[in-house]
Amino acid sequence: MVHDSTDNPDDARARKSPRAATADAPPQETLGEALGETSRETAPPDLDAATTGADDEDDARLPDILEESGAIGEEPLATGHEAIERAVRLAPTSPGVYRMLGANADVLYVGKAKNVKKRLSNYARQSAPLPARILRMIAATVTVEIVSTTTETEALLLEANLIKQLRPRFNVQLRDDKSFPYILITGDHWAPQILKHRGAQTRPGRYFGPFASAGAVNRTITALQRAFLIRSCTDSFFESRSRPCLLYQIRRCAGPCTREIDFPGYTTLVREATDFLSGKSQAVKQELAGEMEKASGELEFESAALYRDRLAALSAIQSQQGINPRTVEEADVFAIHQEGGFSCVEVFFFRTGQNWGNRAYFPRAEKTYTPEEVLGSFLAQFYDDKPPPKTILLSHEIEESELLANALSIKAGHKVEVITPKRGEKKELVTHALTNAREALGRKLADTATQSRLLDAMATTLSLPHVPKRIEVYDNSHIQGTNAVGAMIVAGPDGFVKNQYRKFNIKSEGLTPGDDYGMMREVLERRFKRLINPPEESATKAKDDDFPQWPDLVIIDGGRGQLNAVREIFTNLGLTQVSLMSVAKGPDRDAGRETLFMPEREAIKLEPRDPVLYFIQRLRDEAHRFVIGSHRKLRKKDIREAGLQEIPGIGPSRKRALLHHFGTLKEIERASIVDLGKVPGVSAESARRIFDYFHPQPG
Repeated sequence: MVHDSTDNPDDARARKSPRAATADAPPQETLGEALGETSRETAPPDLDAATTGADDEDDARLPDILEESGAIGEEPLATGHEAIERAVRLAPTSPGVYRMLGANADVLYVGKAKNVKKRLSNYARQSAPLPARILRMIAATVTVEIVSTTTETEALLLEANLIKQLRPRFNVQLRDDKSFPYILITGDHWAPQILKHRGAQTRPGRYFGPFASAGAVNRTITALQRAFLIRSCTDSFFESRSRPCLLYQIRRCAGPCTREIDFPGYTTLVREATDFLSGKSQAVKQELAGEMEKASGELEFESAALYRDRLAALSAIQSQQGINPRTVEEADVFAIHQEGGFSCVEVFFFRTGQNWGNRAYFPRAEKTYTPEEVLGSFLAQFYDDKPPPKTILLSHEIEESELLANALSIKAGHKVEVITPKRGEKKELVTHALTNAREALGRKLADTATQSRLLDAMATTLSLPHVPKRIEVYDNSHIQGTNAVGAMIVAGPDGFVKNQYRKFNIKSEGLTPGDDYGMMREVLERRFKRLINPPEESATKAKDDDFPQWPDLVIIDGGRGQLNAVREIFTNLGLTQVSLMSVAKGPDRDAGRETLFMPEREAIKLEPRDPVLYFIQRLRDEAHRFVIGSHRKLRKKDIREAGLQEIPGIGPSRKRALLHHFGTLKEIERASIVDLGKVPGVSAESARRIFDYFHPQPG
């Protein structure tokens, strides 16, 4: 945590940096050792994390409320105090970070202190009046470990890093933390490219961001292409062009690849785009308006219309941004709202005087934490891997704002201010963010309540042993056995849990092409064998996660035959506690006429308007959407590698004609049969084959 809210029972000022000692007095760790030991996360070898097209903010879900578990026994409390007292005897009086560990060496809490010995002494005093949360933490403590730091600022940064890595259950935890997308205008080519960028900023060029979501970046780039005609193609595609591509024809690129525009002219467009993204939007718009008036006065109406369209594109960008501050150049705005035991932190990003979007977070914290405590801890974790702006505006005053500002200033290399404004435009921005936080939490609570009612109804309708907390839905996709892929989607009390989605590239070589049973057998065996015997890293991560890893209900797409095949797989694996159901499509694949099959039960037919049936349809359709998307990615990869010659009857000459006509493989895929038929040398039958190849009906 940024400030130890579980930390200092008596002295609030002691909340500044930690260093802990183990009960058996092992050597204290260095800062590098502490960071190194928590960064060994390896990706599962045969389960790929899902990548979906949804906006980032859609993935956020409410955490489970950590309930207080009754009275605390005197014996565990005495044992915990004894462990902390042993640590106090060995603790230094300098800054550091301490970790409280439980019986299974699981990290219960990470804190920091300016004087570690003094901080731990506060926990060790048995007569001190402490909140129930802290008493429960002490009762569970078996040993304490310390990491020494040079300064209190260093302790704060290390604490935030360890909380994100170890996810202790008594700390506030930032969840659903993802990197933010940026807009990059490259600087390593004579004709700069505009593109979306995530990750390390190593490529030469100008980076603009962060944006709140990938959708916001994509919309902005599309509008910028219309306004400034900057290319978005890769350098290799650029160099291979002999004629302009479709983007030039629809006025979203100036065509520098074939010298439709000269170097000075394209440089001017890039400068205008850079100026616009740098906050000089009014100057750019005035310049374009002047050029439009000049062209109109000289009766060059086509040129005037082009400037008019560019101005309209710029106006569209600014209209999508909502509020744009007049006096705030660069700031992140944080506002927190608490309700029903949950917290929502709304973040707005303002850069170059423009609103670049907002995102809602739902950190995991016990309900006894105050808004100030949650917000303070959230901020340190939020900027652990992100560059801070010059100004951070807060809805609540946090206790260690000065320490946080110093730490972020050192990290960023420039001065960072942490402010809780009282009046003026900055206060208006915070108020606006607070309104959004209140509404976001209200929507999330309402959605969760609706989802809970559906899960209750599903448990009753299907006679499940209990209300499911985790539902897994499986499907597979292929075309005549090629590019076979299976997928699993997950739903729970908060709806779809997209960070739990998985895809499975079918690896079995002995499968008959189109053997759906064999594909499903491989997918389920890989999934549940890994669940039964998880790798050490996955087991640790699962233990720290507040979302269950074992499903209560497994749903597959198919009829009684698929159900029996999966039931046999479950029997061989010894799975008896997982409910199983298959969903067979209705006659003519008519939605609302599905039949549900469960082991040792008659087929179930629900009324077409039954909410439970509609919920099951949504689950099945989401699995279908995800597996089709995964299959198409595999197929497109093969197409890129093999080319258009994979299509029967399409040889090098027709491939060349298609690429010359459409410019890119992507545009060929998008083309209609009529458009394909207009290509020289492509007959109506060939056009049909090409269209069917890119738009198959997966099995």
